[in-house]
Amino acid sequence: MSEPQPHGLSQRIDSDPESVERGLVALVLTLVELLRQLMERQALRRVDQGDLTDDQVERIGLTLMRLESKMDELRDHFGLTPEDLNIDLGPLGTLLPRD
Repeated sequence: MSEPQPHGLSQRIDSDPESVERGLVALVLTLVELLRQLMERQALRRVDQGDLTDDQVERIGLTLMRLESKMDELRDHFGLTPEDLNIDLGPLGTLLPRD
């Protein structure tokens, strides 16, 4: 039997294991998505500058497409939407740009 919770504590802390797991997965996927978008922007800058060979451009494009596909798969597996990964930073807006 569990100890009685102080008034309001159970309302502030969600101790449901499924909810905690989903929240952790959402946080990890948010970080991965942020890094994916940053890598994509950097790759586009390098392509625009002509710093890459055609083979490098092809490999980067394929890698980014696979990563995006895997992200879609993981979001679907955990029942998350792209909006679930976009943390609201209050007055600063959202973490991820809205496309």
